[in-house]
Amino acid sequence: MSATHSRRDFLFHASAVGVASLFGLPRFAHAEPPPEVGTIRIVRTPALCFAPQFLAEELLRLEGFSEVEYVKTDANIPTTLAKSADLAMFGGPSLLPPIDAGLPIVALAGIHVGCWEFFGNDRVNAIRDLKGKTIAIIEFGGVDHVWIASILAYVGMDPRTDVNWLLSGKMSETPRLFVEGKADAFLAFPPQNQEMHGKKIGKVIVNTTLDRPYSQYFCCMLAAHRSFVEQNPVATKRALRAVLKATDICAQDPERAARFLVAKGYATRYEVALDVVKNLPYDRWRTSDPADTLRFHALRLYEVGMIKTIPNKLIAQGSDWRFLNELKRELKA
Repeated sequence: MSATHSRRDFLFHASAVGVASLFGLPRFAHAEPPPEVGTIRIVRTPALCFAPQFLAEELLRLEGFSEVEYVKTDANIPTTLAKSADLAMFGGPSLLPPIDAGLPIVALAGIHVGCWEFFGNDRVNAIRDLKGKTIAIIEFGGVDHVWIASILAYVGMDPRTDVNWLLSGKMSETPRLFVEGKADAFLAFPPQNQEMHGKKIGKVIVNTTLDRPYSQYFCCMLAAHRSFVEQNPVATKRALRAVLKATDICAQDPERAARFLVAKGYATRYEVALDVVKNLPYDRWRTSDPADTLRFHALRLYEVGMIKTIPNKLIAQGSDWRFLNELKRELKA
């Protein structure tokens, strides 16, 4: 089949991405048995970079799930997943402390690279300038705290002693502390990045989409509750397939994906949604190794004592790449 024909087929099948549904995407594995459960629960967080989890809703129905429930959370995704959900998207490093603490969470795949931007005020030009300064975060152990800790550790700083942490309590409140001058830095996720740029507030000291080494590793990954994976292997594979197909839509047709996000109320402005989806490398799930991401950050966190389990053991007990490897072959990654 020619590349032109394949592209035309994709656009035809994806043309139903809209308010109601996504129909008829090719290569569903009809020979597989149906999922073991009819309902799947996914943690919902207010981050536009998590677009595939929203676009996947109707794809999950096509995979045989009769009900798709989104479980709301503002900050603590690991706890929400462990207590009341089956799947969740995560910032890669934030998977590691919960797994180290024994939460029943298993990483399944990488979704995309980048999206976080680390903003500093006029006293901060580089990461080492943060020594002795105040960084706003949601909570200790939250996704931004773990990410920043890994960034600090990479340049030889100790996140436990070299900086001051200011807790906001909510993901939506963290930028306010920075804007009001109560914090010298904070880590922004979409659409916070776009809002800061639009208001010309602060400067970016790390862009994880563009700056090495972070641009070489996954930002957002997909994880599942361990018991869900163990008890429902068919459902796990079907759910992952739906999310990866949704990720492909983001990569191949960002305009349509952005319109869907606005129509469904996940985004308020089309221009912002398009900026997020269009500029993130959603095609990297096909080529990058998610284990490398976990290993990179686990080494940083282990060095500064934020996790106790040695990285290789932690990755072995907290990941399951079987389904991803099968789908890479099936989807001709």
